[in-house]
Amino acid sequence: MTETAISYSDPNRPVAFTQAHIGWAPWLKPLDESQLTQRHWDGLTEASRAKSPYFMLLARDPDILGARTRTDKDIFYNPDAGLPRAERELAAAATSRSNGCIFCASVHARFASTYSKRSEDVDRLLEGGVEVDLGSRWNALVDASVKLTSTPSEFGEEQIGRLREEGLDDLAIADLIYSAAFFNWANRLMLSLGEPTPAA
Repeated sequence: MTETAISYSDPNRPVAFTQAHIGWAPWLKPLDESQLTQRHWDGLTEASRAKSPYFMLLARDPDILGARTRTDKDIFYNPDAGLPRAERELAAAATSRSNGCIFCASVHARFASTYSKRSEDVDRLLEGGVEVDLGSRWNALVDASVKLTSTPSEFGEEQIGRLREEGLDDLAIADLIYSAAFFNWANRLMLSLGEPTPAA
């Protein structure tokens, strides 16, 4: 049996939520690029992901990685109707903030800032938590995301009603659900496989 566990713990690892670029280190040994077969490359979907320890760790099961990545791309990069990209990213950032995933929160907070041009509000979410007042529409989006994250059965008619009051149609509500649900899963995966690190 090949030993794949690695010892890593940086005493300077990030402990506060931030929009700054930070790193991530796995607790298990990722594949080396020399080990990749065509099946692995297909699972990665993009050659640049071979530089990421996270994706190279997930590449140990390339078929699941491929399904995961196609799902991610369809939720966040599909521009057809539904929720604006900024608010899909807000849902991912709020979910990650609620779950305590510093790395994911940093990535999706930056995207939320980039697409919304509301960097100060995104900072307030990261610093103050998911209860901070971000205005009626964003409050409704964050509340729905957090309900789906903490106890999915708490998400129901009340949250859908608030979202409809803020102008979300069925496709936009579906996008919010997909964004929060995907990151609820992704956070738990990332939190169980490694830890954030200072930027390289």
